[in-house]
Amino acid sequence: MTCHVASGWGFIFGSSKDVRCNFNPNSKMGEHYIGTISKFGVDIGYTDSAVIVWAVFAPSAGPKHGALEGDYAGATASVTAGVGVGANALVGGFDRSITLQPLSIEGNTGLNVAGGIGAISLKYVP
Repeated sequence: MTCHVASGWGFIFGSSKDVRCNFNPNSKMGEHYIGTISKFGVDIGYTDSAVIVWAVFAPSAGPKHGALEGDYAGATASVTAGVGVGANALVGGFDRSITLQPLSIEGNTGLNVAGGIGAISLKYVP
């Protein structure tokens, strides 16, 4: 799943930014999601828009359309000085059975440092 994260400021106790995501499971039509990604903990600075690529692990029977909709939470850390990198490991979705793992790849620009609890809330857009 690939998510485009809006630019914005981080505040001392966290941040919240809009996301637009596309999920393209093997040999199936793509799915679209909108939502927010939040950080709770230290998040100081400004980042331009970012792209996060997630590895999605779901039940072996295969998720139905819209199954990634829901709330996810886990640990997060990132640092940006010009170009940045970050790591997130989040669990949630349908019956808390979907994992966005093991790490995301985050590409952003700006000046920011963040660490703490990460959360993402996704809504399926048919």
